[in-house]
Amino acid sequence: MSRYTGSTFKRARRVGMSILENGKELAKRPYKPGQHGTARQRKMSNYGIQLLEKQKIRFTYGLSERQLRKTFILASKMKGRHGENFLKLLESRLDNVAYRLGFAATRSGARQFVNHGHVLVNGKRVDIPSFLLKPGDVVSVKESSHEHPSMKESLEKTLSRVEFVSFDPAKLEGTFIRYPERSELNADINELLVVEFYSKH
Repeated sequence: MSRYTGSTFKRARRVGMSILENGKELAKRPYKPGQHGTARQRKMSNYGIQLLEKQKIRFTYGLSERQLRKTFILASKMKGRHGENFLKLLESRLDNVAYRLGFAATRSGARQFVNHGHVLVNGKRVDIPSFLLKPGDVVSVKESSHEHPSMKESLEKTLSRVEFVSFDPAKLEGTFIRYPERSELNADINELLVVEFYSKH
């Protein structure tokens, strides 16, 4: 399945949320793209509202609809709240953890970094971005990739990290300490609406 290669800024404006989670996409033009972007919007139906929330998640994590639904089904088999488990699984993907550690400036960059075989999990090469990590797993950059220019640039610009990962700059490795708490994730996403959306389809 082909992957979206268009403007991230347009996608962010379409859903009204920063999918890069830094606010840059909406800083200058916080309205929908297109010539009618600033026009008064019609009231959305319940379906439209649920679809919008689902798209927020899909665009943020850069997944296809098939990948998203597969993760949602996997989350339904876990104990606890379905919506929160869904977000936890998305956060435990290898490409997302590589992004959280600072190996790439964006999730799409992290996905490419993993795809190209630069990443090790517990000392073994893993080039599958969707690989799900478990608490305690160690993610590192293979030795021959330690001088990778885009990774070094990204690490230099990474000023802070989420608390559910730890990072050792000397070894260029990090640990997925635990699954994140809901309060640590994007507050602009209402996962309950996504559960409602998928329960009807």
